[in-house]
Amino acid sequence: HAMKNLLIVAHCPSDNTKQLVHAMDTAIQSNPMDGVIVVVKSPLQATVADVLQADAILIGTTENFGYMAGLTKDFFERIFYPVLEQKQGLPVACYIRAGLDGTGTQGSIERIVTGLRWRWAQPPLVLKGDWSEEFCEQVSELALTLCAGLSLNML
Repeated sequence: HAMKNLLIVAHCPSDNTKQLVHAMDTAIQSNPMDGVIVVVKSPLQATVADVLQADAILIGTTENFGYMAGLTKDFFERIFYPVLEQKQGLPVACYIRAGLDGTGTQGSIERIVTGLRWRWAQPPLVLKGDWSEEFCEQVSELALTLCAGLSLNML
């Protein structure tokens, strides 16, 4: 069957957020899913073409000043209109690394996803409070769930 693409757009400004992406990479390589290609890009690198090729997308961002990271917002601004018509229904998930709250970022991402008419594959994952190793496990599980959903044609 045709290969499926999971696009992970992850903003990693800190060592901790880099650990999240490393944990996802490791989990995905340790548990390869039949027929699934995973592409990991920063918000600056991710393009309209990447989104058009994606069968599902995972957005990772930090919360800055009660809002998503500026580079994550820039990604959404660049891709919004060019993909709007073609990618309606795209399965999406996100994780938010938030020191304190996360609700501002979650609300803003939910509004953009609604505008794009994408479909939540999993509820947003908010990694709140002091850094915890559990965050790596939670993000890895989220990525693997998306891979499995694509592999089994359930997304």
